[in-house]
Amino acid sequence: MWAWLADNSLWILIIFAFLVVALLFFGDRVRQLIARFVPEDKRESAGSRVTITFWVLEGVFALLMIGAFVAMVTLGDGTTPLITSEDVKQWLAKTGVAIVIILMVGIVLWSALKKLLPPLVASFMARPVPGESKEGIKRRVNTLTGVFLGLGRIIIILIAILMILSEIGVSIGPILAGFGIVGIAVGFGAQYLIKDLIAGIFILMENQYRIGDVAKVADVSGLVEQVNLRKTVLRDIDGIVHHIPNGEIRVSSNMSRHYARVNLNISVAYNTDLDFAIEIINRVCREMAEEEQWKKVLRTVPQVLRVDELGDSGIDIKVLGDVKPLEQWNVMGELRLRLKKAFDKNGIEIPYPHMKVYFGNSPAEEKTVKKK
Repeated sequence: MWAWLADNSLWILIIFAFLVVALLFFGDRVRQLIARFVPEDKRESAGSRVTITFWVLEGVFALLMIGAFVAMVTLGDGTTPLITSEDVKQWLAKTGVAIVIILMVGIVLWSALKKLLPPLVASFMARPVPGESKEGIKRRVNTLTGVFLGLGRIIIILIAILMILSEIGVSIGPILAGFGIVGIAVGFGAQYLIKDLIAGIFILMENQYRIGDVAKVADVSGLVEQVNLRKTVLRDIDGIVHHIPNGEIRVSSNMSRHYARVNLNISVAYNTDLDFAIEIINRVCREMAEEEQWKKVLRTVPQVLRVDELGDSGIDIKVLGDVKPLEQWNVMGELRLRLKKAFDKNGIEIPYPHMKVYFGNSPAEEKTVKKK
């Protein structure tokens, strides 16, 4: 078998290198494709199994590539073997087994981390927080879990690499010292990256926003799709994805923290009986709050707060009410629809910008002339 491996080593290297690259670049797409055909309640477990399978395949492919490379170097045509087959067998029996064990332990640790970390974070975050809803706690758990899993994966990979290098006889002391020197050099040249990481730590610690929140970050508003130590990813209402480095964030506004608010200005014409209009608005809000569909999302019944402004074309009446996070836009849209129908039914005019043009005397001057 070793001779066959030496004869076909070049093709083995090419084929399995291609497969490793394909797994790295198309692994996420394969997971998404599999998720489409798996019931929703089993997607998480299926995703874990697919991830473990990819890890095992990547490890096997890497070992085959290493074996093919060694065989190509030691047993190529016209060369004197630097390593005999007996040496290879002894190395595999001693060092190879240790490397396989390290890889298996890394896979087990990663699987355990993916399985145990979410409930641990959830139990830690289950402590009652004043004003925090269950949906908000869930979004924070998902955000922190994603960050911790990313860090855990990097740590496991680095430790596994260092242990494997130690097993094959490479001294890791100089490597660690080199990492320190490189880290210092990179620190001077990557000030913006360090700035992003520090800002990301404070964003997570202060719970400024979470995955699933609607926020305005660095003058960009949208749904938070990803938060990590380096950047925040938002998708706006047009579907455009914005990648914002955390170090560039000066002000962040969370539109879905604890609760949201209906804030409407309803404009009516100047000849409208304001008491009647306010009565109609409050009645429409009460009727909506009594319906089962809207009762679940309304925390307080929207009602008229005040006459807010005497505008150029009409009188603005302000309506306020508290709702569950992310429901304010649905509630305001439904209120506008119902108020328009109620106003049409009761003869209340919603004004629009218009201009009156007089030729000759103004109406006041005409009345003066008629009296004379």
